[in-house]
Amino acid sequence: MVVVVVSGCGGGQATPSAKRSSAASASAPLALRLASTRPLPAPVQLPAVTVTGAGALSIAGLDAAESSSSQIVLIDSGGARAVGQLPVALHDGAAASVEGQAYYFGGGGASGASAAIYRVGPAGVSVAGRLPAGASDVGAAAVGGRVYVIGGYTEVVPLRTIVAFTPGGGARVAGMLPQPLRYPAVAAVGGRVLIAGGTSGQSAQQEILSFDPRSGVVHQIGTLPQPLTHAAGAALDGRLLVFGGRGSERTSQRAEILSIDPATGATSYAGRLPQPLSDMGAASLGGEVLLVGGRDRRGAAHDRALTYRPAP
Repeated sequence: MVVVVVSGCGGGQATPSAKRSSAASASAPLALRLASTRPLPAPVQLPAVTVTGAGALSIAGLDAAESSSSQIVLIDSGGARAVGQLPVALHDGAAASVEGQAYYFGGGGASGASAAIYRVGPAGVSVAGRLPAGASDVGAAAVGGRVYVIGGYTEVVPLRTIVAFTPGGGARVAGMLPQPLRYPAVAAVGGRVLIAGGTSGQSAQQEILSFDPRSGVVHQIGTLPQPLTHAAGAALDGRLLVFGGRGSERTSQRAEILSIDPATGATSYAGRLPQPLSDMGAASLGGEVLLVGGRDRRGAAHDRALTYRPAP
């Protein structure tokens, strides 16, 4: 999941304009194929995934017993293996990297929603800052040397905030979403942030939003084929890809992979997962997307990392 924030205080107000049909894409359709599957050290759902110079890191999440985890897993050409732990067990946090350095944001745990920002690296884990408020159910992504954190949940109320974090410079509220939002599929595409679906309160949402960090304005650019939340988002070939997810019901997982055109908001089908899954972690890695873990319709955590590439 990826998110971005405004660089100006207060941000821009979302506008209902620019809402377009999702029936067809303005660019050539993108078809994906499953390129590889590899086992994880343990089943996991809701991990935070980001890419560093050493490979991809899957951080925390819920284990097979639906308990918060502190485990950090490195996924590279050699497979997937545990390489460290967070100071506390967390789930529903987000991760992003700036100049090869990984950061983990928020998350929920035994003591409630965390406000901590952790720096995660080969030398270990250290505190790099704090969010303005404790928040789980967030997403994060790096744009222009900053990490942007969107929405979330305080364990009492869902959040509208868009928070900017600069390594070494702290975190601040920089913008507002049109409504509170948890669990959206998000990715930075072409200098903007696309935000698809999510949950506002208890109901899955259908809107596709585009955020411009230069102007601080959020526009609705399209509508998903159906309400969708708990999906994974990643950027590939100039599009936002949305993997799996579910509706408002916890057992309504989907297998579709959607491709969203950032210029028009048009949505097309790009492929299918091997089975319906929600609550995966995702990250773009070169010309492919890595998906980690997930939750199936039976409520079981998934124990595989999947790699998708454009079909030849």
